[in-house]
Amino acid sequence: MKKTLSLITLLVLVFSVSKSFAHCEVPCGIYTDELRIELIKEHIQTIEKAMKKIDEIQSAEDVNYNQLVRWINTKEHHAKLIQEIAEQYFLTQRVKFADPGDEEKYNKYIAQLTSLHGLIVYSMKSKQSIDLANIDKMKESLTAFEDSYFGEHRHNKEGSHK
Repeated sequence: MKKTLSLITLLVLVFSVSKSFAHCEVPCGIYTDELRIELIKEHIQTIEKAMKKIDEIQSAEDVNYNQLVRWINTKEHHAKLIQEIAEQYFLTQRVKFADPGDEEKYNKYIAQLTSLHGLIVYSMKSKQSIDLANIDKMKESLTAFEDSYFGEHRHNKEGSHK
């Protein structure tokens, strides 16, 4: 009986964890950089759709406030996910410090920091409004990051960054 109760307690604890993380800071090599980029692109598309739906719902003669709130929450959730990928995955784990004395590496490092910062700021701004200009700026920031991060090379066969 005690073993059964212990097993049930363990299962409840394991399955009741409310928050899971997409990636730990252990260099496991499971996740690929390109996949993170594709996820960000999908989040941007979702935010864009949410902004358009919010505008459409607000413009209706009979506003459906339940749907309005759901789209606002969706927009904010996906903006937060972009920030998490940019901050936790790329800034914390993938973008490498560069010595200012090595001008080429340092310029690449600054370009990566600048473009990721732009992505983070414009995703924050997309939480604050339905201004579609923020979508364009997120896309521009992401493209600039891709160009500086991947350069001419994408990935080798194992999926790790060259």
